[in-house]
Amino acid sequence: MKRRIIHIDEEKCNGCGLCADACHEGAIGMVEGKAKLLREDYCDGLGDCLPACPAGAISFEEREAAPYDEKAVMENKQRLQEEFQKKIQRPGMEIPKGCPGSQSGAIQPQGENSARAAESASAISQLRQWPVQIKLAPVNAPYFQGAKLLIAADCTAYAYGAFHEYFMKDHITLIGCPKLDSVDYAQKLTEIIKNNEIKSVKIVRMEVPCCGGLEHVVKTALKDSGKFIPWSVAVISTDGNIIDE
Repeated sequence: MKRRIIHIDEEKCNGCGLCADACHEGAIGMVEGKAKLLREDYCDGLGDCLPACPAGAISFEEREAAPYDEKAVMENKQRLQEEFQKKIQRPGMEIPKGCPGSQSGAIQPQGENSARAAESASAISQLRQWPVQIKLAPVNAPYFQGAKLLIAADCTAYAYGAFHEYFMKDHITLIGCPKLDSVDYAQKLTEIIKNNEIKSVKIVRMEVPCCGGLEHVVKTALKDSGKFIPWSVAVISTDGNIIDE
């Protein structure tokens, strides 16, 4: 049948993934760093993904396409929901409905979540909430209340081996990379700081110049929030050492 459906211009796509997050039907996915329409029958043609795309890579087109299959969409959502719950659910933890990749939830550190964790304390994850991406984090999530906030560049956890134990322990962690995400974090972070009782803010960035963008937006958010909150910055070298703290 001929109907309205989305078209993704791969040349314009910057790989940010925001359209995939905005697609409630699960029609869009990321393949080799580019957004793809994975299932025509999952696309309802309403275009929730269009305003989410910062690159203007998505448009509508009229063409022959499989009809929208609402039943298949709902079954897929249920399957993903069940898989996600099995993966992260802890005793007493409630998982809300919605996109599994952007669902919010608190995480209690588990000392027996892997064989390696049993052998070494450094292998125990210190992540205390989900999601961790700045652009996905709910502004009013309950875990922000009374939190010590860690805002880190994506690469820092890979560069510094003891990142979980040294930086993340007892903190709520948010990560991002302004250079790659093409998103202005300042407004989002301002709202998080303004609307919650944040105890402190720790910024962890890489030594490379472009990573200074993360430090800048956090400082801007702290200023715009109108609150006086203790903050500090740690800089990680590309060879995995703390060179400034």
